[in-house]
Amino acid sequence: MGRFAPTPTALADNLDGKVVLVTGGTGSFGRRFVETVLARAEPRKLIVYSRDELKQSEMQIDLAERFGPDKLSRMRFFLGDIRDRERLSLAFRGVDVVIHAAALKQVPAAEYNPSECIHTNVLGAENVVRACLANRVAKVVALSTDKACNPINLYGATKLASDKTFVAANNLSGDIGTRFAVVRYGNVVGSRGSIAPLFQRLIAKGATELPITDPRMTRFLITLDEGVDFVLSSLAMMRGGEIFVPKIPSMKITDIAAAMAPALPIKVVGIRPGEKLHEMMISSDDARTTVDLGDRYVIEPAFAEYQRAKLDGGQTPEGFSYASDTNDDWLDAKGFLAMLEMQSPRRGRRATD
Repeated sequence: MGRFAPTPTALADNLDGKVVLVTGGTGSFGRRFVETVLARAEPRKLIVYSRDELKQSEMQIDLAERFGPDKLSRMRFFLGDIRDRERLSLAFRGVDVVIHAAALKQVPAAEYNPSECIHTNVLGAENVVRACLANRVAKVVALSTDKACNPINLYGATKLASDKTFVAANNLSGDIGTRFAVVRYGNVVGSRGSIAPLFQRLIAKGATELPITDPRMTRFLITLDEGVDFVLSSLAMMRGGEIFVPKIPSMKITDIAAAMAPALPIKVVGIRPGEKLHEMMISSDDARTTVDLGDRYVIEPAFAEYQRAKLDGGQTPEGFSYASDTNDDWLDAKGFLAMLEMQSPRRGRRATD
C-alpha cells in the first residue's frame, strides 16, 4: 500500500455498496482508478463515462481477463461527452460518487485550439456540476493540475476555472447536500504525453541526444498509483470545498534525462508555448487558507455558505508557497527509475497484485 492509500475502512465506507462513476474513465487515470476500485472495494456499480468506443471495448476485454465475470458484472460503460449536459444527467441517475477526470490536457494543443479546451474543461465542468446537483450525487472529486496555480497557459487557466466552479458548487447544493472537492497534483511519471515516454521512444530509436526545453526546468512528480490513492483518500476525508495537494518530490528535467540515458548529451531546444520553468501547486496568496495535514496540504474554501468543519491541521506560515524549484523533497536517479518501473502497464498481472 502506498503512502496516500486510504484505509480499508475508509474505502468500504465510501465505495462499498455505492454506485461510482468516473468521467474520462478510459484515460490513464480512469483505467487505473477502475482497476484499483475493483481490486480493493465492493461497489454496487462502477460506471465508465467516456467518448471513445474502441477504448471502452478494449477496456472491457482487459478487465474480463484480469478480474473475471463477477467483478465485470458490476461494470457499466456509457458513451458520452462531458460537453453534453443531457447525456450527463442521464448517466448520473442513481450515482453516489463521481470522480471527474475527463479533460483536454496537452498544453501546446490548448494554446492552438483554445475554444476546444474551454468547451471541455470549463463548460464541461459546469455540466458535471449541474448533473450532479440534478441527480443528488453525494460526493464529487474533480482532478486538477499544478498548472492551475498561477497559470500562464490556457490549459492551466481552464483548470483554474474548473477548480473554482467545483469549489463554489458547494454553495449551490442547499438541501441536496452534494459535496464537491478538488485534488491537484503534478506530472504523472510515464503518463501519455509526459517526458519519460518521449525519452524512451528516442532512446529506443537510437537517438544521439535528448531534447530539453530549458536546463533550469523542474517538475513535481507522482506515480499513477499514488494519484489514484490520493484521490481515494481525499474522497474519504473531504467535507466540501477543499483543494487537496499531495506532498510529492521534485526533479530537474536534466536529471531525468541523465537517469534514463547517462551517456547521451542533451540539446536545448527552447521552451514551448505556454510552458513554465517551474510548477506551483500552492501560491503565497493561498497560504492564509492552507493547512498542513502531514502527507498533504489542503486549501480550505475562502467562503462557505454551508455547514462544514475545517480539517484539523496546522496553519501554513504567512508567505508560504509550494513550488517545484523550492521544494524540500528532491528525487534522485534511483528514485525516479523506481517510480518509472512502478508506472509500467499492469496488463497480464493478477487483480490481487
